[in-house]
Amino acid sequence: MAIDLNFSGSLGELVLNRPTKLNALNNAAFAELGEALERAERAEIRALLVRGEGAGFCAGRDLSEAEPGKEDAEALIEEVLNPIIKRIASFPVPTFAAVHGACLGAGFGIALACDVVYAAEDAKFGSPFARIGAVLDSGGHSFMVSRIGSHRTLELIYTGRLISGAEAANLGLINASMPRERLLEHTRALAARVAAGPTAAFMESKRIVRRIDEEALGLFAVLKCEARAQGAAGRTADYKEGISAFQQKREPKFTGR
Repeated sequence: MAIDLNFSGSLGELVLNRPTKLNALNNAAFAELGEALERAERAEIRALLVRGEGAGFCAGRDLSEAEPGKEDAEALIEEVLNPIIKRIASFPVPTFAAVHGACLGAGFGIALACDVVYAAEDAKFGSPFARIGAVLDSGGHSFMVSRIGSHRTLELIYTGRLISGAEAANLGLINASMPRERLLEHTRALAARVAAGPTAAFMESKRIVRRIDEEALGLFAVLKCEARAQGAAGRTADYKEGISAFQQKREPKFTGR
C-alpha cells in the first residue's frame, strides 16, 4: 500500500507511504490516494492531517512511468491529478499538511491544497519543471500567485529554484516553519484541537474563503455570504453550546453539529 489512512478519535491522518521513492506517486498510488480521500470523507472525522513517511513529504509524480511523446499529458492531468487537488481543496473538514524534506510537483500541490501548511525549516518546496520542459501543474500557479505574487511565481518557475520551509514561511507561501523534530507533534496537536472545535462553523468560513478565491468576491458579496453563514451556524448545536458555555463561564464541548 502506498497510502495509509489512520484515525485517532475525530482526527484522520493520511500518510503518503512510498519512502523508498520519496513518496513519489505512480498511477497505482494516485488511485489509492483518491480512494483514501473518499474513505476519509465518509468517516466521521472533524479534521484531516496529511503527511509523508520517510525522508520527504512527496517528490511529485513518479516519472519512471512517464512515456514522453506517447502519453496524453492533458488527459493525465485532468483525469488523474486535478481530481485529487480539487478533492483536498474542498475537503469537508479542516485540513493540515505537515511537510518535511522534498515537497515537489504534485506533492507541492497536495500540500498547498490543504487549509493550513506547516513545514520543517529545511523542507524543500517547488516544482523544478524547467529541468524537464514541463509546465507547473497541481494548482501551483494559483497557490503561488495568490500568496507570493506573480513576479515571485514566475521567477521560481523560470529558474526552477527550490525554497526552504523557512523561506516559504517568510514569503507567506505556508503558515509557519519549525525544526523538523517539532513538526509532526505540533501539527497533530493543532489539528486535534481544531477537530474538537465548532467545525460546522469552521466549514462555513472555509466555503466563504473558497468562493472569494474562485469567484473573486468583493466586500459587499462577502458581507452577504457571512450573514448567511452566521445564520446557518446559529442553527447548530455547537452555536447553542458555545453561547451557553460563554454565559455560564465554562469551557464549551463542541460536537461539530
